Amino acid sequence: MLSLQQLSYKHPNSDLLFNNINLHINSQEKIALIGNNGVGKSTLLRIISGELSQSAGSKQVNVQPYYVPQLTAQFNELTIAQALGIDHKLKALYAILEGDATAENFNILQDDWGLEDRCRDFFAQWDLPEIHLTQKMANLSGGQKAKILLAGIQIHQPRLILLDEPSNHLDLDSKKTLYNWLRSSKDAMIVVSHDRTLLNLLDDTAEMTPNGIKRYGGNYRFYESQKEIERHALLHDIHAQEKAVRVAKEKERETIERQNRLNNRGQKKQEKAGVARIMMNTLRNNAEKSTSKIKSVHQEKIGEIRSNLHELRNSQSALDEIKIDLGNSGFPQGKRIIKAEDINFKYRTQKLWEENINLQVLSGDRIVLQGKNGSGKTTLIKLLLDHLTPSQGNIQRHNFTSIYLDQEYSLMASNLSIYDQALQFNIKALPEHEIKTRLNRFLFGKDDWDKPCQLLSGGEKMRLIICCLTIKQQTPDLIILDEPTNNLDIQNIRVLSRVIQNYSGTLIVISHDETFLQEIGVHKTIYLNT
Repeated sequence: MLSLQQLSYKHPNSDLLFNNINLHINSQEKIALIGNNGVGKSTLLRIISGELSQSAGSKQVNVQPYYVPQLTAQFNELTIAQALGIDHKLKALYAILEGDATAENFNILQDDWGLEDRCRDFFAQWDLPEIHLTQKMANLSGGQKAKILLAGIQIHQPRLILLDEPSNHLDLDSKKTLYNWLRSSKDAMIVVSHDRTLLNLLDDTAEMTPNGIKRYGGNYRFYESQKEIERHALLHDIHAQEKAVRVAKEKERETIERQNRLNNRGQKKQEKAGVARIMMNTLRNNAEKSTSKIKSVHQEKIGEIRSNLHELRNSQSALDEIKIDLGNSGFPQGKRIIKAEDINFKYRTQKLWEENINLQVLSGDRIVLQGKNGSGKTTLIKLLLDHLTPSQGNIQRHNFTSIYLDQEYSLMASNLSIYDQALQFNIKALPEHEIKTRLNRFLFGKDDWDKPCQLLSGGEKMRLIICCLTIKQQTPDLIILDEPTNNLDIQNIRVLSRVIQNYSGTLIVISHDETFLQEIGVHKTIYLNT
């Protein structure tokens, strides 16, 4: 069904993105494609779909793939029918119904008389009952756009499906619809996702690196167990090579000392025997050459072991080595920091929530805000932080410090360089070398310091903000995360999870990532109805 051999892709500026990609998929195989941000997963899907051409290698696709991209801005100027690729069929259907029964129209329609009804049925399954095919995609929310394109799978019924982060903008109910469809589907598919609940529904996991793809033969949970085995084996090999370096250096020292003793003993014997000076110089030169040769042999052996050790250390994930402690919040556990009484918010004259909201936030709480797309989760956060004023009710706030990480990372100044951004948080006047040390610790090396923040990936932005918090050296009393895992790869999600696990303050998070919520220990849920 799909065969990729020795595939490579270069950017228009000739920078190589990936090389030596081999992937074969048979009918009904469901493959999770994972890898770090920037490795080229989305680009590979676009090549398979036909949107891009590979720079080298061969691609054989025996069926027409159906591709759901991660970014949907490209559809904004299209109607829903155009975005789904059914506008020609609809036009032919309407023409025939109005009496224009030409052979061309019948050929375009291909007897698909139930197209409109089928669209309506599948839209209803995705909780889109009011959607019309003539609507512009630009007027829909991110979640609605995603659901339209996912409904297109059932409308077209393709045999090969390509999904790029399909659960990113879905609320909890829509995610469950997606999961149920994935379980029941018999179609072949490649899914790029960081949603570990979704990944565990797929048959096989393929890890992509710039130099190839490795398949693991099981779902994501199986992949993690295999990676843990690989990690332990790697650590064992590293320790073995470190020991080999120590043994080789000790062997070198002992051998050279023994050779020097032999040389000295030989020299004394020759002096006692009255050997001529010219002969003594020759023998001394020979001894020095012999010692030098021994050193060279040992140095070559040590160099080879060190090279192996360097290679092994480079195989370790630098992200996994990041250790982060934001420190402790100054608030005693259980102290009330926010109290909201009978609050609501109006857009024009319409109340946002059916019932007024009453809630308390206590120090140490770990709260998740959930609700359907458009239920006002972000609005509630802004009300609690005094960024908006409630239309009714009142909010009492204790004097606390907070940090709000929204989906766009607007806390970061995109026009600043990485180093200048770090300086913005240097309120304790840390010396320059300490700022640079901390940037290095968070994998921002010297070559990155002048890079504009706007060029960073989601994972890099998240790491830079956390790095800046350690530079600020002031633990926030409240951290608010708005869909924090949407733009992160799995490794960076792990980094964020470790940060939150070690954080002792108060947490409010908007998320539908159930695995992430379990990892960070959320224990209170506020569900919003509109």
